[in-house]
Amino acid sequence: MEIATDVAGIRKEYRLQSLVEKDVEPDPIVQFKKWWEQATASNIEEVNAMTLATCTRDGKPSSRIVLLKEIKKDGFVFFTNYNSKKGKQLNDNPFASLVFFWKELERQVRIEGTVEKVSAGESDKYFSSRPLESRIGAWSSPQSEVIENREVLESNVAFYNEEFQSQNIPRPENWGGYIVRPDLIEFWQGRPGRLHDRLQYISNEENSWIVERLAP
Repeated sequence: MEIATDVAGIRKEYRLQSLVEKDVEPDPIVQFKKWWEQATASNIEEVNAMTLATCTRDGKPSSRIVLLKEIKKDGFVFFTNYNSKKGKQLNDNPFASLVFFWKELERQVRIEGTVEKVSAGESDKYFSSRPLESRIGAWSSPQSEVIENREVLESNVAFYNEEFQSQNIPRPENWGGYIVRPDLIEFWQGRPGRLHDRLQYISNEENSWIVERLAP
């Protein structure tokens, strides 16, 4: 069956809000938290979903959706398997970008910065808070590796359920958190006629932030 879709004709007019310099915070993390509170209050489904882009050592990019798990005063935290594709790329090239898109508010936030692992203690604390199935899953999945079939995963789950018997499940050494420490954060607010508001924060040598307006 042929599906006729005019992709080029798909468009939405943005009219909800504006974004002007006098209304934003001098610290972009504080500004992000303001937008975050408004987004969570809007009952957006999976409000913490963000696109994470990483690169190989020679600059080949890769991206995927991950979940934000903590907003710190100096960065944004997510957790994953260190041996996954993104983990290996971050080991070789410790820079990344994040994108949040909250269509209900006609907003986007872009973040660029350096990446490092959080402490083992922080990773342990978060891992212990996860549901039992997720903790077993972290042990059972050789993330990003080619496997023969789904039965491989199901067999691993059965093995680790028997191994741990729902007791205190330790964090695998190859699983934990990363923090993205930003040197650039851009806030985008949709506006009519595609004349969107874009305010960019750039970190300077004095460890403070410069706010600049970008053309849409």
